[in-house]
This record gives sequence, C-alpha cells and structure tokens, in this order.
Amino acid sequence: MKKIILIICWVFTCFGINFNIEAQKSKQPNIIFLMTDDQRWDNMGCYGRPEFYTPNLDSLAAKSVVFDNAYYAVAICMPSRVTIMTGRYNSNHRVGFVAPDNYTLSQTDLAKTYPAMLKNAGYRTGFVGKVGFTVTENGQRPSIPKAHFYKENLGQTFDFFAGSETRPTKGLVLWPESDEALKEIYKPGRTNTGRTLKTGEAMLRFLDTQPEDQPFCLSVSFYAVKHDSDKHMYMPHFEQFKNEEFSIPENYVEGDNEKLPQVVKENARGVYLHRNRSSKPEQYQRLVRRFATQGYSVDDQVGKLIKKLKEKNLLDNTIIIYTSDNGRFQGSHGLFDKCLLYDESVKAPLIIYDGRKTVSEQSRREDALISSVDMAPTIVSMAGLKPANTMQGRDITKVLNQTQDLSQWRDAVFMEDLFLVDMFKAKNSNNPDALNQELIKNNKSYRARGVRTKKWKYFVYYEHEPKIEELYDIENDPLEQNNLANKSRYTSVLKKLREKTETYYTDIKEF
Repeated sequence: MKKIILIICWVFTCFGINFNIEAQKSKQPNIIFLMTDDQRWDNMGCYGRPEFYTPNLDSLAAKSVVFDNAYYAVAICMPSRVTIMTGRYNSNHRVGFVAPDNYTLSQTDLAKTYPAMLKNAGYRTGFVGKVGFTVTENGQRPSIPKAHFYKENLGQTFDFFAGSETRPTKGLVLWPESDEALKEIYKPGRTNTGRTLKTGEAMLRFLDTQPEDQPFCLSVSFYAVKHDSDKHMYMPHFEQFKNEEFSIPENYVEGDNEKLPQVVKENARGVYLHRNRSSKPEQYQRLVRRFATQGYSVDDQVGKLIKKLKEKNLLDNTIIIYTSDNGRFQGSHGLFDKCLLYDESVKAPLIIYDGRKTVSEQSRREDALISSVDMAPTIVSMAGLKPANTMQGRDITKVLNQTQDLSQWRDAVFMEDLFLVDMFKAKNSNNPDALNQELIKNNKSYRARGVRTKKWKYFVYYEHEPKIEELYDIENDPLEQNNLANKSRYTSVLKKLREKTETYYTDIKEF
C-alpha cells in the first residue's frame, strides 16, 4: 500500500500537481474575519497612502483580491456589525442606537448569522474583541441594556470568546473558563501592552488551541482605531509617527463648511466634533498620527497572525477577510465622526485572501460594487453552505473567482443613515418615539438613504420638509464637492437614482 501511495504522489509530481494543495482544496476552508473600528478606507498603504505604515496588510493585499468599490450599507458601529453578521440591511434588522430602530438582536436572528450557521455545520467558532451590540431571547428595546449576559446569549454560538461591549474594560467576558492562558492575557496590571496587543494575543491563543481535524471560523473585532488617547494606543508604536506630517485630503475644511445642508450644520454630531477635534490643521495632524499608530498596531497583529498560520501549516487552507465597520471623516467636508453618506464615511477597505489559491490566481484589484451586507452570505458560501433565506446581501464568491458575469452584477449599492444624535442623547427617555416625531416635525431630522453607482452618488434627507437631495458625479468629482441635484441638466439622472433608492428601500423593508 505504501508503495502505491508513493507511486501516486510521484505521478502527481510528474504532471505538476501539488498533492497537498489538491487535498486542501477538497476540505472546508478555515475563515478568519478581521474588522477594525472606524478605520477610514484610505488609511493604509495598499489604498494609496504609504504614510500610514501598514507593511503586513500591504504584503497580504499584494497576494489578495483588493476591492476598490466596497461600501457600508450603514456606517456606524452597532447596526453595521449586525448587518455584517446577519447579511441584512439596517432598515430590515432594526438593530441600532436610536428609536424607532433601537432593537436588540433576537436569538432567532442570531441563529441565522454566519458564525451560528458555521458552528452548526461543524466549525469551531471564536470571537475576539468588540461585540458592539446586544443579543436577547427576543428582539427588544432599548438596544443598549446595562447588562449584556454574553455567556448566556452567545455561548451556543462561539466555542471561544474574549469580548466586551465597546472597550476591553467594559464587561469583558472570557471562555472557555478553563483556559488559564486566555485569562493571563487579560490579567489586570499587565505592563507594556494594550488593547490591540491583547486582542492579537487572544487571536493567536485561539489558533494555539485549535484541533487539527476541525475547520474554524474566527471573528476578530479590533477596538482600534477608534479613540485616540494615550491609553488607547501602544505608545512604542507612536514613536515612528510622532513627527510625521500627513497629507491633508483636498476636501478637508478648516473651520465650518458652509456648503453642508443647514439641517446637518445645525444638528449633526460630526459638525461640532469637527470644531472641537479636527477643524485646525494642527488638530488634524495630531489625530491622524494617533489613528496611524493604532492602524500600525493592528497591522502588527496581522503579521503575527500570518506567521502563526504558517507555523501551524494552516495558511494554505485559510481565507482571511480584512475590513472595518465604518469610515471616519477626519475633517473632510468639515466633519468628524461617520454616519453621513459621503464616501469618507461609507467607503470600505476590503481585502480577501484565499490560501488555497496561488498569487497569480487572486492578486488583483477588483472594481465590482460590493456592500457590507454581502459579507455574511459570502462567508457562509465559502464554507460550502447555503446562505440563510433571511440574508439580503449577495454571495461574492463568483466575483472573487472571476466567474461572475459582471454585466449581470448589481449596478448600485444601497446605503442609509438612521442615526440622530439628539435621539442618542435621549436614549433613556421614557417616550423616545414621541421625541422622534417631535424632531421630525421640527425639521431636525437628517436621516438619509441613497445609492452609489460607479459614476454617481445620490442620497436624500427624506424626513426633512422639503426633502434635501445631493447628487455627485463621482467620476469627475470623487471628493463630492459639487452637488448637482438642483442643476436642470441632471434632472433625468436625479429621477432615475431617486426611483432606484426608493425601490431598494421598499424591497428591503418588505423582504
């Protein structure tokens, strides 16, 4: 028998076939989903700004499919994270910060997320980092209860867990409880470490405890790059950026931006945060140095991840997906924060590496329109499963494999913003629905929805009276500086995109 096996291997070798690679391709792949918090799409070298030093991500990107037209269906952390896990739009799952869309995620809906589906199919599942939303037996309001009960609500979904609500000091929960090495990572008082390094250590601990005969799905949600104080950074990494003069985007606005709609200028959080945090060039430089530091700390963990996968002979059968949960304005448009539907907020970095493929098979830039709602059905399909019938996104595996007829692919992505800061401030109100109606009545709502094609961006502040529309020719105005909505020559384009937006929205609500 041994001679027969050796002969077969020799025949494979003679014909140029790697026996081990072919065997790996028949196995279910391991899947690692890496997500940062508030990382603007262009804040890394592989997306055109090498001053953001990200050598490991750049190296990974060189061997991956890098998407240049990926967008968030919603660009704020809680609803975005739920959209990514469920494959459903915000207006459909209704998990968010503010009424009337401030529900928790139900156990029934959790069972149709990509981690739960892979767990039921035999995968070992892990989660490390920021959860950012709450699961309860039934969907209920408000979405931010004081206690999250992660073990009770997520224990059946994840075999390995090192997570918390919004920061590692707020409600951190670890399991398996018997894993002393995992507890040591988060032991209070550890010196010369920080939240990003701990996330990386826990990520590697998952791999060190992985059985050889079982596929795995690991979701890593870094707390970085959100926040910018010394305690949020690993300070040794700050040294290389502390004197760096970063390029300033052409649509950066010093002081107030008079071109913004009045309802945005008067009510949106990003306006007054910009005044306080990024409206002066020196403020911009300070913040971006700190975001770059945290981006580098994440990049460092990605390097350690690749090294560990190689050491354990896992890389050749592992898919790695890298993205963020939303963008960040950093002073562009005279805004700080996210949510609003300009590209700095809604455009996503997306890198997908498949260890089962050669570099020549997958190393390329891809311009197909992709939405964050596509992540769940894609991951499920990668595992050889059929996406849940509740998932509204599209499986992009054929785009990855270049077998998709792109003339039959989508020609637009839908995006929405349901966040109002006045509603968030009153999240503990006894009657949030009445307050919501009052804000709408007083014309203080800047909720928006719209579509992005390769050429056009359209969105509407639909609760304002009269409605306020914005239209941009992205091919000629990529920084969204010239609103064409009131130009008569663009009436037909405006009408078409307005109808497309409302069709998308109706389909989403009635799905």
